[in-house]
Amino acid sequence: MKIPFLDLKLTYKELKSELDAAYHRVMESGWYILGKEVEQFEQSFAEYCHVDYCVGVGNGLEALHLILRAYEIGTGDEVIVPANTYIATWLAVSYAGATPIPIEPDISTYNINPEKIEAGITEKTKAILPVHLYGQPADMDPICDIASKYGLTVIEDAAQSHGALYKGRKTGSLGDAAGWSFYPGKNLGAIGDAGAITTSDPEIADRVRVLRNYGSKVKYYNLFKGFNSRLDPIQAGFLNVKLKYLDEWNTRRLKIAKIYLENLRGLDGFILPEVPNWAKPCWHVFVTRHPNRGKLIKYLEEEGIGSLIHYPVPPHLSDAYKNLGYQEGDFKITEKIADTILSIPISPHLSVEDAHIVVKKIKIFLNKYRNAEEKGKNSEG
Repeated sequence: MKIPFLDLKLTYKELKSELDAAYHRVMESGWYILGKEVEQFEQSFAEYCHVDYCVGVGNGLEALHLILRAYEIGTGDEVIVPANTYIATWLAVSYAGATPIPIEPDISTYNINPEKIEAGITEKTKAILPVHLYGQPADMDPICDIASKYGLTVIEDAAQSHGALYKGRKTGSLGDAAGWSFYPGKNLGAIGDAGAITTSDPEIADRVRVLRNYGSKVKYYNLFKGFNSRLDPIQAGFLNVKLKYLDEWNTRRLKIAKIYLENLRGLDGFILPEVPNWAKPCWHVFVTRHPNRGKLIKYLEEEGIGSLIHYPVPPHLSDAYKNLGYQEGDFKITEKIADTILSIPISPHLSVEDAHIVVKKIKIFLNKYRNAEEKGKNSEG
């Protein structure tokens, strides 16, 4: 029995004829940088997110970086970020020359805790960068209220939240601008690296368009020092195909999530994600927690079930950010999550039958783990 964490070949198998047609369409066009294919995706994705503009870029990290640059956030500035996130969120701030200021998450949702944000704001703070982690929307209304109070920009890291809803509104439309990743494993994934920004601010959209293209609107005439970060037409072609299926695929993910939520709740030591009544996650990944994660991973691996850790090392403890001087224990909630979290299989192509097998195997492990603990306590007594 093999239940991989994610099998991207199944996506290609389902959409093979359409993806192949997109490939041939782009190749036969002879136009391989920007152009109509990119413009079509930008228009379609902006409409999907209920915003006025979408600008395609090279990847999700560059999307966030270019937004920060467009807002002229840089050296000497600070940006509020989640302590619990993938390091790309922090890296975007660093690449802009600013300093990331981490804030602890809500232990139940894993997203940044709005109640803790104000304590991190200083006269140097220029923006708040919440992440819709694991496909669950951050609590944006209080975040935007705080931003309004202090005159700050709100930039969404929407890299994991394609199609997620916050109080009925699409992520990517909730702040001043949002950065997206279309990494292959995302709910809306390219066949390689790709990204975009969404916003309803025409000035920011225009600045990002120029920044992504060497700082140029007209070839060889550069307005300022820009970057090379353009969404490739061939990736835009693939994304144009996949976008049509995003909501359907998210519905399939929800079906798997419900199986886990209904069958694994209340089990000893096994913690499931909590979903506020105002959120509709897109279930990019399904995260659980267990105090003996190592044994659970080993057991699942022996049973042919894939799992991953999102993420084992918090940014503040990574070697990349030694310069900020953080120590173990500085962000205890984030560290607790990193030590216990485990993602189990979920995808549009995971069968209901396989999801029930995952449930069955986890229950077997938890029963063995509980019995072993009880035996240990009795022997100590």
